[in-house]
Amino acid sequence: MSESLERSTNISLFREPVVKKLCEVLDKSSNKGWRKLGDIVSSDRRFKVSSNDMEMCSLKVLELEGSPSRMLLRLMGERGCTTGHLIDYLHTLGNSEALQCLKPSALQILIQPQSVALVAGHNLRLSCHAVGKSPVQYQWFKTKEEVPNNSSPDLVISPVHLKDAGFYICRVNCGDTFEFSQWAQVDVLNVAVSCGQSYHSLEGRLKLVIQPQSQRLHVGENLLLECGAMGRPIPRYQWHRNGVPIPNASKRKLLIPHVMQDQHGRYRCEISSSTERMWTNEVDIVIDDVYAIGGGSSEFFLNSIPEQLYATDKVALLIGNLSYQNHPQLKAPMVDVYDLTNLLRQLNFQVVSLLDLTESEMRNAVDEFLLLLHKGVYGLLYYAGHGYENYGNSFMVPVDAPNPYRSANCLCVQSILKLMQEKETGLNVFLLDMCRKRNIHDESTPNIVLRVTANIVFGYATCQDAEAFELSSSGFTNGVFVKFLKKRLLDDEKITVVLDRVAEDMGQFDATKGKQALEIRSSLSERRALTDPILPGDSADLAHAHSRQWAKAHELPESMCLNFDCGAQIKLGFAAEFSNVLVIYTHIVKKPEDMSLCQAHVTDFSQDLDVDPKEMNRETPEETGIYFLSSSLPQHCLYTRVSSLQKLREELVFTVCLQGTFTAMDDDPVHWTKSINIGKPLIARLDLHRAMRRNSCLKTCLMPHSPSHSPCHSPCHSPGPEHRLHLHHGAHQAQDYSRLSPQHHYLDVYEHLQGAVGGCGDSYYENLSQSRYEPAYDSAGGLSSSPGRLSIPIEASDDITELQTVFINSLQLQQQ
Repeated sequence: MSESLERSTNISLFREPVVKKLCEVLDKSSNKGWRKLGDIVSSDRRFKVSSNDMEMCSLKVLELEGSPSRMLLRLMGERGCTTGHLIDYLHTLGNSEALQCLKPSALQILIQPQSVALVAGHNLRLSCHAVGKSPVQYQWFKTKEEVPNNSSPDLVISPVHLKDAGFYICRVNCGDTFEFSQWAQVDVLNVAVSCGQSYHSLEGRLKLVIQPQSQRLHVGENLLLECGAMGRPIPRYQWHRNGVPIPNASKRKLLIPHVMQDQHGRYRCEISSSTERMWTNEVDIVIDDVYAIGGGSSEFFLNSIPEQLYATDKVALLIGNLSYQNHPQLKAPMVDVYDLTNLLRQLNFQVVSLLDLTESEMRNAVDEFLLLLHKGVYGLLYYAGHGYENYGNSFMVPVDAPNPYRSANCLCVQSILKLMQEKETGLNVFLLDMCRKRNIHDESTPNIVLRVTANIVFGYATCQDAEAFELSSSGFTNGVFVKFLKKRLLDDEKITVVLDRVAEDMGQFDATKGKQALEIRSSLSERRALTDPILPGDSADLAHAHSRQWAKAHELPESMCLNFDCGAQIKLGFAAEFSNVLVIYTHIVKKPEDMSLCQAHVTDFSQDLDVDPKEMNRETPEETGIYFLSSSLPQHCLYTRVSSLQKLREELVFTVCLQGTFTAMDDDPVHWTKSINIGKPLIARLDLHRAMRRNSCLKTCLMPHSPSHSPCHSPCHSPGPEHRLHLHHGAHQAQDYSRLSPQHHYLDVYEHLQGAVGGCGDSYYENLSQSRYEPAYDSAGGLSSSPGRLSIPIEASDDITELQTVFINSLQLQQQ
């Protein structure tokens, strides 16, 4: 019966390791591979594979890590192919190696040991739990040495000492089969615990226990800074100097040998986990000149340093509009917003990143953003989407704007700037990645009078009365502006210098040379830089209160374990892709021994949210539209992507369904459900769906009509370009298309591949579209590939890779 149940499983539910191994076998075989399998399936009316399907599969070899077999299996799964059908096909094919991939594993590790940082003297516990067809045995190793007297699933060291720090791994045996767990790093902190002080639970929030100390050194001496935090999993570290991340400084201890005078400054470390971030104290490092006589030279050096400028806080609002209701659909703003979010957070900006906002949602988001601005604050606003410019005023177009749109339906950038100036901010930066063509349907002339201040910087992706370009490729790519901006954004230079260099880089880009140029407008007189450190001002208390409100947009629900009456245990976890996009994943931690099949999925979401039923509860993040977090999410889960959280009016309630089949109950599945309430996650806490109460974005923009009293809109097309330009391997060919509006861009993961495959260096520029936004889809009609980027760096990856090699080599020597 167990075999028949396995045969009835749809192949689209295969776990990723099975799919990967099976595809490797089918891709490499010439006479018993995917082509022959497709020929066999094409004769079956139930899952008929056409010649066009086979051609689509063959094109996958042109993509980075593309797999024709994976595409074929995906098509078969969508048409209802089960494991039993596939086994029959592989028998007909005669590929025994592929059949071997489908045999159930005799051993599976369900709980992996987690890396941990803890204080010396505490108790250490690492856990590894596995199930097999026969009883399992465990053996723990530290590096390549066996840990004596530790053959249980839990490794306990009580109390733990400094010498116990290191890397641990568990070998699980089941008969003749064995598996190794993942590596777990144990970091033991040497902390002197004062009377009455204690450090408790490692689960949940990080706890900072070691702070760096200020130092005064001579040139040539070694600088050693140390910090430390308790946490499970082990925290990640990134040291900063004067607000700028230090390259390759991602350990608890920062060692700079033979320091020079230019390495003086203010140092601190960012400590983070997958759910939170904290900072150590900022400490002063003074470097004296050892060659000075009587200290005079040293005193001159210290006094000659340019005055350091500070921000009282740094806040950023990033908006990317893609899914327009009455205008061409976009895809690429999502990529640019994601990239800039990660970069700005490295510069200590509080960032809220939002996709697909309506007019009222955009205005309310800006209102919340304005609440954070006080004297001396650095404020940055980035927008990617449709837009236009009339009479020197720039307008951002919401996703619900009518066709054609007018100023009353859009947000005026200059009116927002006027409100920012009233806050006496230290720096106002606007980065507008949109078209600046004139809107012939809008004759209004906003009367906006800006104050004369020396703190405004505009970075326009293109010149006045021009369009911005996007690059169409097989995968995600950035637009031209962000493609070069992200390479310079972390530079410790005046912001106008950074943008000047971006403009120079764009000017050397063959694909857009002479067609698109960055325009910079600035009244900035001081050397203000995005890397400037933060020094809270007089209004720190008020600013802190508003910052807590903004921080609500980053709060994730706590992960939870759900226990069902049948004895099964399900882990429910959460991650944020954007401030209004939540990822939910479920993992079966434990199932009863007499349960032959166990599946868990989520359902019953509010209709306010954007959740595609066809893309819920998928085996891989990419299948459900999660492209940026795929590498940082836990494996062996079912994933669901929930977007448009800003529309959530009530607390988010959904159902977790467990379906199980017991060996004693034939094939009849049994169902259990639990209702889960996770409150209002991320941006939903700010209630951006509300009616425009303050209306502050409008009050400085005198319009001929209000949004609620817009004139009737004719069916004519929206303002924007009337043509596209394609560059085919260097040959310029212009074609006219009607009814086109501004469009956008994507991630340059595949740009080098495109040139290599095409056999021509400029094949990367094959589809250069005027007017920024055109989604790139593969021949299957879906997103072509994942950028595979990490939003969170993998902890100690280099150390673990090297350790893995040493460990395996030592085992081979022991076997000899």
